[in-house]
Amino acid sequence: MLSVVRVHLPSDIPIVGCELTPYVLLRRPDKTVTTDDVPESAPLDGHFLRYKWYRIQSDRKVAVCSVHPSEQATLQCLGCVKSKIPVAKSYHCSPKCFSDAWQHHRVLHDRAASAINENGNEEEELFGRFNSSGSGVINTSLSGPASSASLTNGSAPLYPAAVTQRSGGETWFEVGHSKTYTPSADDIGHVLKFECVVVDAETKLPVGHVNTILTSRVIPAPSPTPRRLIPVSGVDVIRHLDSDGRISSSGTFTVLSYNILSDVYATSETYSYCPSWALSWPYRRQNLLREIVGYRADIVCLQEVQSDHYEEFFAPELDKHGYQALYKRKTNEVYGGNTHTIDGCATFFRRDRFSHVKKYEVEFNKAAQSLTEAVVPSAQRKTALNRLVKDNVALIVVLEAKFSNQGADNVGKRQLLCVANTHVNVHHDLKDVKLWQVLTLLKGLEKIAASADIPMLVCGDFNSVPGSAPHALLAMGKVDPLHPDLLVDPLGILRPHSKLTHQLPLVSAYSSFVRLGVGLGLEQQRRRMDPATNEPLFTNCTRDFSGTLDYVFYTGDVFQTFFLHLVLPRVRFGINVHVMVVQFKFTCKMLIVKKLNLLLCFQRTL
Repeated sequence: MLSVVRVHLPSDIPIVGCELTPYVLLRRPDKTVTTDDVPESAPLDGHFLRYKWYRIQSDRKVAVCSVHPSEQATLQCLGCVKSKIPVAKSYHCSPKCFSDAWQHHRVLHDRAASAINENGNEEEELFGRFNSSGSGVINTSLSGPASSASLTNGSAPLYPAAVTQRSGGETWFEVGHSKTYTPSADDIGHVLKFECVVVDAETKLPVGHVNTILTSRVIPAPSPTPRRLIPVSGVDVIRHLDSDGRISSSGTFTVLSYNILSDVYATSETYSYCPSWALSWPYRRQNLLREIVGYRADIVCLQEVQSDHYEEFFAPELDKHGYQALYKRKTNEVYGGNTHTIDGCATFFRRDRFSHVKKYEVEFNKAAQSLTEAVVPSAQRKTALNRLVKDNVALIVVLEAKFSNQGADNVGKRQLLCVANTHVNVHHDLKDVKLWQVLTLLKGLEKIAASADIPMLVCGDFNSVPGSAPHALLAMGKVDPLHPDLLVDPLGILRPHSKLTHQLPLVSAYSSFVRLGVGLGLEQQRRRMDPATNEPLFTNCTRDFSGTLDYVFYTGDVFQTFFLHLVLPRVRFGINVHVMVVQFKFTCKMLIVKKLNLLLCFQRTL
């Protein structure tokens, strides 16, 4: 007979707006185990699974701390109440919590006193457009039955929440009857209960033990403080915003590069200092989408995008916002896990701004195979491949701009753009492999440039700090033969050193702004830059590392950096964030492509 072996939740702290999906392990009648669902519509051996979710409401009202959302609040800031700041931001768990947070908390009071936007929408001005409605607001009538008027979870039609039990000052409301449940603002401060039981398909009666889980109290989704754009070229960017808040100036476009941290890497072992709910994918994906959409970039390059997340979440969600999607999954010669969770690179572009012309996929494993066959003795090839094969890839797309460059020489000309997106995920000790992969990508891009005069953008997480050999190759076009990184080359793949060059006139977007002179926000920007390299002080920040690993390079003879946005990582619960936003403007005419249907061979580049 069908039976339930185990039930648990990935995180025991539920968050408003983040779907809860219990892990249910079943034993089939043939004694095999599975996690597949057995719904009433498809019973197994005459049995199916029935699920129910309950909200346990106490007669005592409960509020949660705005700084430590897993803690119950013990005090409230009356200044917030008087200033009409969202009530969720007024609660603190202790006097020390309130004291420690005062510097930031005072800013809320100051803004509330002065900042009212033109439309009278104070809350958006104060707390940013990244907030989702209701996610940070504590319901002040948590225990009242009126807050449980209807059920919105589950596949069945909506129905009123039913009081199922009341004892000891607690009332249990049934709020869902599907396997998954998404907490709402009405659930804040309350414990949820999940029930799973095997049911006889004929009698509809439960069979065997009822498996239950009790969660911690539901907390509001913390609302990250929105990053603020800093123009540094002296251009009044606000004048060029259209009704949707996007840059509408002809000939300009905005590029976003973002390593979103794959869910398979966001483990409690790696990020032991982060609460489990902050690592959970349902929580992170909402913040990621809200932020990505909030930038309104014309081109979005994402790294560490799991294939299942791309297909089930990012592609359909960004499609709703006018983006077309392209994806390249990493190869799986090294990765031994579920193929659906292999990550890769995803490039999105606005359909109203660009059209897709061509796509190229770079698999560094294939290049490694060809390289070892060409230069490594047969007896050492297995060892060489073990060192070189890392499953990394690059995605290269050629786009055609739909907007005009407004130049007399450009009438009737196609404005084409080549965008490369990569993640060089190589251990820091393998300096030779990292440099070789970057060189392989650049040699492939050189072939595109030789066949078609197309301006280029090279975006991604290169896992290389400023001054390293890969960064020098990208930024300077060559690597000094005496560079210390070249000492690590056991396979001899970097020799002769004279071949470590390329002819693309690449410029780092963030380092280029120092040549722009004095402009709005320039000094503020410079304080966040490393004066030795003119790169950001960091694009990645964790407990154990802080430094720059992510870059946007562009061909300086065709683009100028019209608008720069230095986005420092949000160190929230210690989760690392790599994100860069740059706006470009065409500065010379786009040349018609000589040959678009070129066939690139990335296997032999050295």
